[in-house]
Amino acid sequence: MEFLQITSPDDYRIQEIFNSYSTTFLEDERRDWYQFVKLFTNPNAKIISVLHETQNIGYLILWELSSHVFVEHFEVFAAFRSQKFGSHITGYLFKNFPRIILEIEPEHTDEDAQRRYSFYQKNGFRLIDEMYVQPSYGEGKKALDLWLLANYSPENLKEIKEEIYDIVYH
Repeated sequence: MEFLQITSPDDYRIQEIFNSYSTTFLEDERRDWYQFVKLFTNPNAKIISVLHETQNIGYLILWELSSHVFVEHFEVFAAFRSQKFGSHITGYLFKNFPRIILEIEPEHTDEDAQRRYSFYQKNGFRLIDEMYVQPSYGEGKKALDLWLLANYSPENLKEIKEEIYDIVYH
C-alpha cells in the first residue's frame, strides 16, 4: 500500500477523489469544489491518495496542527470496502503521526455511524468529546453535532478544538 501526497488540483486522481467525497459525505459534512481546491494552497492541509497495487482506493484529508494531526476526511472507495484497507490506513496514520484526532457522527445516529465508531475503537481510537460541534462549511450549510476521537489523551481539549476551528474551518 502506498500513500502519496497530492500537491495540485490538476492531479488526475483529484476528480475521482472529489466525486467520491461528494457522494459519500452529505452537503453539510464537506467542502464545495472551490473550497476543496483551496486546500492545495494551505500549508497545514494535506490530501493523500491511498494506492493498492497501483489503484487509487481512497484518500485522507489531513491537517498538521501544532500538537496533533486532525483527520478531516478518511475514505476507502465503495468498491474496496470490507477488505481491511481501513485498518491498514489507520496503521499508516499511527506509524506516521503519534497524535491523531478525528471527528465522527455519534454512534446513536444510525447503523453506519455505529459501524464507524466500532471500527475506530478497534483501531486504537477512543472518544474524547461527545459535545463537539463541527462548524458550518459555509453559507447554507449547518453546523453538526459530532464526536471527537483520538489515539491519545489530550490534556488541553479546549485549545485543540479552538485550533481546529481556527485553522480547519476558518
